[in-house]
Amino acid sequence: MNKYRIRFNKSRGEPGRGTMDHVWRVFQGDHEYLFKNLDIQVPVKSEKEELSEDYNIVCLGVLSIDRDTSTAIITQGAP
Repeated sequence: MNKYRIRFNKSRGEPGRGTMDHVWRVFQGDHEYLFKNLDIQVPVKSEKEELSEDYNIVCLGVLSIDRDTSTAIITQGAP
């Protein structure tokens, strides 16, 4: 399982930051994904970002992507 940090995309619509509809930033390690929708099927908690005033929603799971709907789906993965 991976740790995911999820944050609202305050710069959406700007060059390289997705459209105005890409409201979610999902981080897996140093890799960032932009999504329009979230489907989180695991427990979540909040966490303050180190050396920042930003807060994240965090969870452990497995990410799959529905490209047709631009949805991040985070599940427990295979049993």
